[in-house]
Amino acid sequence: MQPVVDAINIILPLFYLAAFAAFFFNFLKDSRRAYNLNRLLLFLTLMLHTTYVILRTVAFNHPPITNVFEIFTLLALAITMAYFILELATDIKGTGLFIISLSLIFQLISSIFIVDLMEVKEVLRSNLLGIHVFSALMGYAGITISAVYGFLYLLLYDDIKHNKYGLIFQRLPNLEILEKLSFYAAIFGFILLTSAMGIGIIWLPKAFPDFSLLDSKLIATAIVWILYGAGIVSKISGKWQGKKVVVLSIIGFLAAIASTIITNFISRSFHSFY
Repeated sequence: MQPVVDAINIILPLFYLAAFAAFFFNFLKDSRRAYNLNRLLLFLTLMLHTTYVILRTVAFNHPPITNVFEIFTLLALAITMAYFILELATDIKGTGLFIISLSLIFQLISSIFIVDLMEVKEVLRSNLLGIHVFSALMGYAGITISAVYGFLYLLLYDDIKHNKYGLIFQRLPNLEILEKLSFYAAIFGFILLTSAMGIGIIWLPKAFPDFSLLDSKLIATAIVWILYGAGIVSKISGKWQGKKVVVLSIIGFLAAIASTIITNFISRSFHSFY
């Protein structure tokens, strides 16, 4: 089975590159046929990537969470899956180019540098831990997509403010839709992050003797969760609208990035598996 896993690892970035190229072409030409091709390529890539993760889990007898480059392939899958669900739910086109470029980068790095490990810590063989990690990554994927829509909102806002009506203005959805997409992605991320935190609080104390609620990664995740929760409540209650909402999504994303860097490379955490 390992040769099949290795083969898919090589092929997968090519599928992402093809999907990216299709989205790029559609962004330039705005063709309905190209849009349908986008969705088909994205679906096939998603199925191949899901198959790859399952086969890799079976072949090496552990979920792909044992090193940073395995995490990268899961993150690429999470971003692609979150975007695909969002696209199906909203049927909005014109933004996939910016999202899939992230998946392409993460998967390309993963495919080049990934390490095949047979001997790992026993706790890393837990499928429940794999679900916990993937749920967290899906949550952060939603947060990332929300931030991308936030950046696109600010880009379009600036173009309109300066009377620039070029390709960005023609292809992107209007400001109201971009705000909604950012908000929907934030809700998606918040729900999945909540699920990951719930699994972690229930199961992690049993798996890790040195578990602590004062762990740096738990505190950082809780801060991001509270920040997005407050933003979602403010949006639903009508206190915040428009630019304030997308700026908060970007701030939350930057906070998530900062917390990841701090908890993985500066402070010590029982989450440090590799």
